[in-house]
Parts: sequence; C-alpha cells; structure tokens
Amino acid sequence: MKKRFFQGMLVGLLVSTLLFTIVFAGYHKVNSTLSAEGGNGSANITSETDSDDFLASKTVKSKINRIKSIIDKYYLNDIDEEKMAEGLYKGLVSSLEDPYSVYYTKKEFDDLMESSSGSYYGIGAYVSQDVKTGEVTIVKPFEGGPAYEAGVLPGDIIYKVAGEEVTGKDLSEVVSKMKGEEGTTVDVEIVRKGESEPIKLTIERRKVEVPTISYEMLEGKVGYIQISEFDEVTGTQFRDAISDLEDQGMKGLVIDLRNNPGGLLDTVCDMLDRMLPEGLIVYTEDKNGTRTEEVKSTAKESFDKPLVVMINGNSASASEVFAGAIQDYGIGTILGTTSFGKGIVQSVIPLPDGSGVKITVSKYYAPKGRNIHEIGIEPDVVVELKEALQNKVTIEKSEDNQLQEAIKIINEKSSK
Repeated sequence: MKKRFFQGMLVGLLVSTLLFTIVFAGYHKVNSTLSAEGGNGSANITSETDSDDFLASKTVKSKINRIKSIIDKYYLNDIDEEKMAEGLYKGLVSSLEDPYSVYYTKKEFDDLMESSSGSYYGIGAYVSQDVKTGEVTIVKPFEGGPAYEAGVLPGDIIYKVAGEEVTGKDLSEVVSKMKGEEGTTVDVEIVRKGESEPIKLTIERRKVEVPTISYEMLEGKVGYIQISEFDEVTGTQFRDAISDLEDQGMKGLVIDLRNNPGGLLDTVCDMLDRMLPEGLIVYTEDKNGTRTEEVKSTAKESFDKPLVVMINGNSASASEVFAGAIQDYGIGTILGTTSFGKGIVQSVIPLPDGSGVKITVSKYYAPKGRNIHEIGIEPDVVVELKEALQNKVTIEKSEDNQLQEAIKIINEKSSK
C-alpha cells in the first residue's frame, strides 16, 4: 500500500491512456476514513446503516425484491446474479450524475492499481472523454507504440472496440477493453475528420513504457522540458533535467504541459517546490467548507531564470495546479490556449471485497484562491497551434509556432 492512497483523480476530460493509465492528481491513504492524511474531513466508512437511511428503507428493499422476482419469473435469458449486483452498485454511484464519481469492479480496481507502475500491456495512446457527449477521443498516440504504428492520429474518435460502440460508456470500461495479454489484438473503429466512414483497425497489444519527461537544450541555450504526465518517477526526472540543463548553461526554460492530463498531486507539488519561492502551492475545500492547505513550498530551491509554461485544452488537473501556481506567483509566462478546467478532487476508496469507488470530495484552489473548474487557466499569451499541425503526432520544433513564440519570450527576457 502506498504511503498516500488516491485523493485526487484531477483528470481533466476524464483523461486516460489506452493502457489503463488513469492518472491521479494526488492521493491519500484511505482505511476507515475518507482522508487519513491531512485532508478533506474524516468520514468513517463502515458496513452499518442508519435506521432512517432511505436505501435501507422497506420501500426500497421491497421494490428491489419485486423487480428481482419479475426478472426471475419472466426474463428470457440466463441471469448472472453477480453482474446484477454489480449493476446495482454502479447504478447507485451513477445516480450522482457526476462523471468523475465511479464504482469499480474488482477487476477494474485492480487495473486502476496497476496504472501507477508505469508500464502496461495495451495499444499505447492517451485518450480523453468529453463528459457532455461521451465521445472518447485520441489525444496522442505514443510515438513508436502499437496505436502509432497502426496509423492512429490525434483527434480520432473511438467509435467501437471489439465490435461494441463505446460512446457514452465509462472511460475505465472502454480502456479496460483495450487491455489484454501481450501479443493479442483488439479491433478498433475510429471516426476521423474528413472521412465518410469509420476506419477499422486491428491493433496488437504490447508492453508500452509510458513516457513522462523528455528534455533538451535548444538553440541559444534555451532549455526545454516536456512533461506528458505527473507519475511517481516524474519529480526526480524533472529535478535531474533542470540540473543537467543548468550545468549546460541554460539561460531560460520552456516547460511543455500541452496534452498533459494530470497526475499525482504529491509529484506536481514536489516539482513546484523546486520552482516556487516560499508559500502555499494549493489548497482544497470539502463539502463543509473545511480548508486544507495541501502543500507549501519550502523555498529551499526556486527558479530565477526566464520561464514559459505551455498549455492547451488537454492540459488538465495536475497540469493546471502547476500552471496556476506559476501564474499566481508571477515567476513565469503561461502561453498557449485555455486549459481544460477541472478544479475538483476525487478520493478512490477500496472496498473489502477488492472493488472500490471514486467519489468527488472537494474543490482545489490555486495559491491566490482561484478555483478553475469548468473555467480553466487563461494563458498570459494566447497562441493557437496552427491548424495544419493539430492532427500531427510529431511536430518538428522548428514548425511548432507555440514553441517558437515561447522561445522568443525567453530570448527577450534573458536579454534585458
């Protein structure tokens, strides 16, 4: 069991990967309480129910038993009572009408636990789900991965998986269908802009290492760090990248959070501690208005060179924590387009039988008190990516107009 269990699935757009990488914006250990470490109130979770609990009332029990008796008497096909029970649990949570609150079966919960290991058997692509339309869209296939090799492109809409339409289905269920044993295949139908018919693809499942950090020194001693998600190892990799770039004489830094769906709250706060002066990084408020200051920067380290952070509409959750803190402290320029806007936090709570639930428990706020839910982070400098580049998997840095504008800002600031 990790030191901190899931408090945070700050996943904008319900972003995941087709390896079942649902990324978290932070997590707290949960045993008998909703939040055992520093957060969101203490809510005991037991198997007991109050006598006035509506769900335990005679009316509800009687109706459930009545429906069950009708099914037993009249339903034509065989009945899987285990699936029936799972359907009840899923229905209970889905009645909240909150796309971020989900019941997980034991298998789904096991998949969720696996996602933090950093490698998976799947097709290798980030996907997102529009919470209003239910459409599941490819954000970006991993370069060199199975989806990439099969010709999947950013912006492709996943229409069917294994012959079953997936629009409107829970993202974790869709992703689970993509998983399988190494070397097996999965049939996927995608809808692509400009094509009149869905495109049918058969994609091999392979072990795919999820990339989180890549960096290099660009011309003119401008450092560049791309962060694809905030995983357990990302904080250390980030610090090492900055140290290496500084050893090379870096005069300014561009941090690329475009298409970054989020990740671990602990990780993003550790990375911000490396960047910020002393002060608050992020805080949360629960349903009772109880405020919890999640993390403060220690000021043992800070970044004092010109800085640009790039974001877009797929930058969500932990990415927005990062960009929001940088913007509030004024230590860098936020460039690109408005981020997704997911300013709420979920806790994932394991149940005794191995299943689990994910429930929205609080809102999070940037250092100056902003909650960006359904609003997003507005960039200081708005630059739209050229339309011709929006469906490309790999964009050359020389043609990336957003990056080139970021480099221009670094050069201007470093020359003053």
